[in-house]
Amino acid sequence: MTVMTYAEAGMTALAEEMRRDPLVWAVGEDLGRGGVFGQYKGLVEEFGPERISDAPISESAIMGASVGAAMAGTRPVVEMRFADFALCAVDELVNQAAKARYMLGGQTKVPMVIREPMGMWRSSAAQHSQSLESWYTHIPGLVVAVPSTPADNKGLLKAAIRADDPVVYFEHKNLWGMEGEVPDGDLLIPFGRARIEREGRDITIVSWSSQLHTASRASGILEKQDISAEVIDLRTLWPWDRDAVFASVEKTGRLLITHESVSVGGFGAEIAATVSEYLFKALKSPVRRRAAPRIPISYAPLLEDVVRVSEAQIVETVLEMMSS
Repeated sequence: MTVMTYAEAGMTALAEEMRRDPLVWAVGEDLGRGGVFGQYKGLVEEFGPERISDAPISESAIMGASVGAAMAGTRPVVEMRFADFALCAVDELVNQAAKARYMLGGQTKVPMVIREPMGMWRSSAAQHSQSLESWYTHIPGLVVAVPSTPADNKGLLKAAIRADDPVVYFEHKNLWGMEGEVPDGDLLIPFGRARIEREGRDITIVSWSSQLHTASRASGILEKQDISAEVIDLRTLWPWDRDAVFASVEKTGRLLITHESVSVGGFGAEIAATVSEYLFKALKSPVRRRAAPRIPISYAPLLEDVVRVSEAQIVETVLEMMSS
């Protein structure tokens, strides 16, 4: 094990894969100076500008060129800088990368990783703070990963780089500096396999990315009130680990899903609907969600906190569920 930050874990994963496979390369804005958040620091010195490629400020051009490069046989890692900015390249991703294998009858594949830093970070306001992961779960042909720990950021990114389909890879900006133990060597985490953050008996709480840590802290508060919450980190949203969620709900009889993204149309709704459809008789109370309201994220910290889902809100919801 080595203790490193979330950002360092991602950088380690990319460096290991680039050393292993000469067809892996990275492209995006500001990569030559280490990336906006330092997540590429030092890589251009080792691999050169041909493989750590600075690009003009044109997300559609970056994505379109990378789709072609992936179809030609390389494995590009595409840095979109902010998840918000990736919307400029949504046609190239959704209509081209996601569809190419099907449209061409399996004669080609599109092995590429699209890194999209997500979430609220330092009063970044409505155009730099969004969590848009649920958008991509709707698109056949895309894998969606949402790592919440340094170890997962290494293991999932390595698995994403080796995948033969496009992987939309969301790294939360608030987690870049988070430290944790990361296994040395060739760590690969399979898609669709959740992690049990905390075991419990009374209620299941499902989350991902930065919100997973809020849910975990809330479970600690609940434990002091003699409520045992099982906290599940999905790690990938498509595919998602239905078996792990179902097994936990069958044990606890209650399910709360919490995420930072907007509640309306969020992936929490998919989980809630699936569990209600298949495990209705096992439920002791209705499935609940705790997520952001459908309003833009403010620059002002006090207004930003209105959008942010807190430990107190999760605890409040769990207490309501336990009393019903």
